[in-house]
Amino acid sequence: MKLSSPKTIAALLALAVAGAFSAHAADKKVVVGFSQIGAESGWRSANTDSIKSEAAKRGIDLKFADAQQKQENQIKALRSFIAQNVDVIAFSPVVETGWEPVMKEIKKAGIPVILSDRAVKVTDPSLYVTFIGSDFVEEGRRAGNWLAKATGGKAVIAELVGTPGSAPAIDRKKGFEEAISKFPGMKIVKSQSGDFTRAKGKEVMESFLKSPDAKEITALFAHNDDMALGAIQALEEAGVKPGKDMQIVSIDGIKSAFEAMAAGKLNCTVECNPLIGPQLFDAVNAVLAGKTLPKRTAVQEGVYEQSQAAAELPNRKY
Repeated sequence: MKLSSPKTIAALLALAVAGAFSAHAADKKVVVGFSQIGAESGWRSANTDSIKSEAAKRGIDLKFADAQQKQENQIKALRSFIAQNVDVIAFSPVVETGWEPVMKEIKKAGIPVILSDRAVKVTDPSLYVTFIGSDFVEEGRRAGNWLAKATGGKAVIAELVGTPGSAPAIDRKKGFEEAISKFPGMKIVKSQSGDFTRAKGKEVMESFLKSPDAKEITALFAHNDDMALGAIQALEEAGVKPGKDMQIVSIDGIKSAFEAMAAGKLNCTVECNPLIGPQLFDAVNAVLAGKTLPKRTAVQEGVYEQSQAAAELPNRKY
């Protein structure tokens, strides 16, 4: 029998080791660290469910952290993901600014970042790979355009603003104001943050109703459905008929909003689709495969009125 040369044996051994390593790499679960804002609304809960269920479906090891609407909690979570050496970090930033230092740490660790639902303001765009989310300015614009059409361009408006400093609050306000600026008969007379929660939306609406000029308000624009639903409760308790005495438009398109429209209490909801789990993990796979992604991936959305609510309600998944 002819013995192989030492060089041949060494080459065969190297191939065997490489084969074993690649097999292990193929078997190794992808680990993704995800920092969620919190559970402040029905929309956010649906968003979380979409991400968790899609990760489970794909066999991805998801390290999930709930920030309870606090930026400091998110920053701690991101640093924890660095320490755990995850493959990809994704997060929905609670506010737009203040991320640059921790994102530089992530970049230094060689971990790609995907932004989900909300964007950030940074001086270096290379700190994240892509942003998957809605066009919040367009959502605000759609809400303003709908209200202008519904009121004939005449409305005294109260506004329930989202979390101060957050991308949706800033952008939805901008889009709405841009749309109504074309109508001299439309003006915002009250504007206060309800922090995207139902309880705070109710509390702020109660304070609006106690003001001397409360009876002048003919319309409400809420930056999300949950605040609108809280406001509806406050209006009913004050003897005001929501949807009739006051036109109400909000954003998100959650099932509860469709129920309120079917009951005649909410007039319009502008959709903001939370079910982005599949898009998020498609992006994770693309990043790990070395593919180039667009800096922005938009989500398809619509506008729904009372007349469409009953037919659309069975189709709502969130």
